[in-house]
Amino acid sequence: MYRLPLGQWVNQGVEWLLKNFGNAFDAFTKSVTNITDSIRNGAGLIPWFVIIIIFALLAWRAKGWRLALGTTAGLAVIYNLELWLPFLDTLILMLIASVVSLIIGIPLGIFAARSDRFHKILSPLLDFMQTMPSFVYLIPALMFFNLGTVSAVFATVIFSMPPVIRLTDLGIRQVPIDLVEVGEAFGSSSYQMLWKIQLPLAMPTIMAGINQTMMLSLSMVVISAMIGAQGLGAGVLAGISQMDIGKGFEYGLAVVILAMILDSLSQGVARNSRGTK
Repeated sequence: MYRLPLGQWVNQGVEWLLKNFGNAFDAFTKSVTNITDSIRNGAGLIPWFVIIIIFALLAWRAKGWRLALGTTAGLAVIYNLELWLPFLDTLILMLIASVVSLIIGIPLGIFAARSDRFHKILSPLLDFMQTMPSFVYLIPALMFFNLGTVSAVFATVIFSMPPVIRLTDLGIRQVPIDLVEVGEAFGSSSYQMLWKIQLPLAMPTIMAGINQTMMLSLSMVVISAMIGAQGLGAGVLAGISQMDIGKGFEYGLAVVILAMILDSLSQGVARNSRGTK
């Protein structure tokens, strides 16, 4: 039986890209690495208690004093376990990947909501991205960007972007048609319709997509450690490889605390947007 040489085609395509755009990939990797290192160095200069106070204020603003108290206690535990620097590395990696995912994903979701043809083209691609095992994303990341933070960000963005695209698309499509017709009757332009009617009404659904994107970004922490990403995931991976259950538990607990804090913060923001809709 004839075997489709798919792997050979992929290898040839990658070789062509590296041959023609290898210098561009290297320059991009260096630039992103410099940016992340600058952010990491800047965050490291901020006293730990100031960061805890900032998180506590955000939690109080989003959901009240109970979340603020829990956030303070959780971050204090991370500091007490001497995991503050890995925590900052993980937070920076997750925030960068989430921001990039939102910058790309929200406009794609808006375009998909306003174009049925683009929606039909994009849906199978999103299905492919969401069903592909997360480890597979490490392969192209390593091919183009080598070991390090850039590969981790690339793999995390590809893995975590689909929810915000889908839910932005869904949120805008769920805006009542009668409100859209009212806007059209008053002569609203397409731009005004989007920013004054559709996006405000779709914001709770979009915030749910943002929440899922952040959680998926954080779920890639341990996997990204396999390709050189620093942070809490590297500690979990080291605990597994060294059969040090205590070390793995401490780092894993810090990941759980960070996930709970970010999840509660994003849910609080979503609830506030729903209440002011």
